Amino acid sequence: MPHDREVATERLYLTPFAPAHAEALFAMNSDPEVMRYLGPPQTRADVEASIAKVRARWDALGYGWWAIFLKGTDTLIGSACVQNLAHKEDAPLEIGWRLMTRYHGRGYATEAGQAAMDFGFERLGVDYLCAVADLDNTPSQKVMQRLGMSYVGVQTHYDVPCVVYEKHRRARGAEVPV
Repeated sequence: MPHDREVATERLYLTPFAPAHAEALFAMNSDPEVMRYLGPPQTRADVEASIAKVRARWDALGYGWWAIFLKGTDTLIGSACVQNLAHKEDAPLEIGWRLMTRYHGRGYATEAGQAAMDFGFERLGVDYLCAVADLDNTPSQKVMQRLGMSYVGVQTHYDVPCVVYEKHRRARGAEVPV
């Protein structure tokens, strides 16, 4: 897998989903608390199918889902993505994240979200990214705010009402409005 798909931050290492991640991803995605705002808990077969789809998207599009590891360890703590909103090819790119519950509240979601945002703006060269969350998913909405994203409103994506936030890439040297 090309290294240009991997991302390192101060505390995290993000690498595209691989079959070797199946057990840890299953542990996370089968946890009802993790999946509370995302849909039903996944089976092992769901996770394996998801890994295959994600790998194909990386190959076809150059972006997708990463497994998030604590840097310098083999401890998978979550996942993050850059993907087309609601998996629609003509939709803008969105960033997203999920963490195993024991890693909540430590700033990892914000760090992974920033890494995904940087990947979209710097490596993919897009000028616009969005993020969506369940209306009741206040923690993810706070991450979006910490990432400097602006509230857009409530829209339907993934067949459910979602809170939508967005961010536009600033031109180099552009002044930030006060």
